Order: sequence, then C-alpha cells, then structure tokens
Amino acid sequence: MSDPVTYVGKDLEAMSFAVNYHKWILDEFRPYLGNRLVEVGAGTGNFTQLLVAEKPKMLTSVEPSEMFGYLKENVAAFSNGTKVNVHRAIFAQVREAIAETEPDSILYVNVLEHIEDDRHELEMIRETLVPGGRCFIFVPALMSLYGEFDRKIGHFRRYSKSEIEEKCRAAGFKILVSKYFDFAGIIPWWIKYKLLKSDSLERGAVDAYDKFAVPVTKALENFLPVPSGKNILLVGEK
Repeated sequence: MSDPVTYVGKDLEAMSFAVNYHKWILDEFRPYLGNRLVEVGAGTGNFTQLLVAEKPKMLTSVEPSEMFGYLKENVAAFSNGTKVNVHRAIFAQVREAIAETEPDSILYVNVLEHIEDDRHELEMIRETLVPGGRCFIFVPALMSLYGEFDRKIGHFRRYSKSEIEEKCRAAGFKILVSKYFDFAGIIPWWIKYKLLKSDSLERGAVDAYDKFAVPVTKALENFLPVPSGKNILLVGEK
C-alpha cells in the first residue's frame, strides 16, 4: 500500500456511497462472520456502520489515510454497544496488537488491490487470525478492465478468480467461498474506463447504478451462477 500520508483511501472510488452494493457484499459475508471482527482499510466508515449493525462483540477498524478523522467521528456516532477500536495505520503496523484481541474475522473490502505485496499481506492475515478464523476478501476483477482510473487510485492489479484463490491457498487458507460478483457491471465499466478512458467515478452515476441496477443484478446472481464479474468475493478459513 502507498505511504499512509499520501494514500487517499478507497472512498475515492465513490462506491463507498453505494449502500445497496455494500449490503449485498455483507449479505454474502454474513453466514461466515464471527464476533471479533477486523476491517482493514475502513475509509470513512461506510461499511463499518453495516458491520456495527451486526452487533459483533468487537470491531477493530484500520485506516492509514487522512480519512481516519472522519472514521473516528463516524464510529462514535453509530456505535451501538459493540466495542470498537480504531487505528490510523496499515495492517502490518498494528497486527501484533490486533492479534491480542483474538480476531476471528478479518475483512479487506476494496483494499487488497492497493497492496503491492499481497501474498505477504495474506500471510500476515492468517498469522493474526485465531485457529478457524476467516478472511473476507472483495477485490476488483479482470485485468482486461484495468485502466487509468485503476492507476489513479493506486490499484496494482485487478484479479482473476484463479489468481486470488491461488494466493489465498499459498498463504494457508482453505477456500470456503469464491465467486465472481456483479456480472452486469462489466460492460458499463469497460465502456467508461477502457473505451472512453475515463479516470473518474461520479457519485451520480454510482447512485443510479446502486438504486436501479444492483437490486436486479443481486436477485439474478442469487439464483444463477455467473461466469465472470466486475469483482470477486472470497471467504477463506485458517
């Protein structure tokens, strides 16, 4: 990941405003979540708020960028009795302290692609989890979609399903869930970021996609396996 001072965080991806999209991700994760959660790359706390609503015993949020101040304020505002810890750091800097809390779930939502040595990161995740603990990974998919926008916001890569599975297995994880996610998003993304070479993601477009496309896409993907998708969702077990 970039230096904590210059790394501006995943919320630049504007998908942080996509409430239905985040709820869809959490719906996929929920059956496997434990009670002592760690969210790495929490941004300003949009996904954090959904995790707190699940009422885990403990939630530790890690964010290295300037958004940490907003995260801290937001966590204080929506805390519902869950013990919440926040760290302005990258995971490697605080993982020993986090290990002492005996986490059973560590989440990386739109974060792993920002980390150059993702193999080492996955190894650290496994070392930090308690036996039987799980990692929850959500990443952009398909290098054929990689464009200037990815470069601008610090993506080292977009993944194939086989690549992220191989890296997780090499780190010592058993794969419980691995699936492409958001098949409908492939063509709009390709048009905007490959054909038109855009380097921005406008909130209005995100809001419209979240409101109108996500509910339909989610319903279809709940019943029909998809051969590909704009993202990949994976759950691995130590």
